[in-house]
Amino acid sequence: MRKSNPRAKATLAKFVAVPFVVVAVGGCAADAGETESPAGDQVEIIELKVENDQYAALDLDRPGVSLGDMDVYSGNAIKDGRKVGRGGGSCQVLHVDGEKVTTQCVLTMELEQGSVTLQALWLKGANPLDMAVTGGTGAYRDARGTVRFWDIATPNERVRAEIIH
Repeated sequence: MRKSNPRAKATLAKFVAVPFVVVAVGGCAADAGETESPAGDQVEIIELKVENDQYAALDLDRPGVSLGDMDVYSGNAIKDGRKVGRGGGSCQVLHVDGEKVTTQCVLTMELEQGSVTLQALWLKGANPLDMAVTGGTGAYRDARGTVRFWDIATPNERVRAEIIH
């Protein structure tokens, strides 16, 4: 556990995959560590492995990559070899410049004490990916922070989250 400056960038690395995967981390709060920032905000750090379970690529316009196409996914959060949560989301193509494909990704993670929503622009294939925590429910209703995903859409996908609430 570490102290966090309320102005410091929070890094929440949780779940991602080329087909993104958001997962829940129920039961991780005690293991992940919690600390108080000088402003009294609680910082919860969660580190998990991502296990994708469902994925669909929707080719919504002309064949091939084009505006509006989507990747939709779901998966599980794994900690110490056991499932601790689940989630899912989608990434929609916003801009195509040759091989450079920019998507907007929106994910929801179910956690034991509520859910956390995430959003980011992602240049497909870029690694790592940082996503903003845009809100939540339950204990996370005032959540903010950042989530970082590594090794997206691989068997080694992992995430680290710093959720400030």
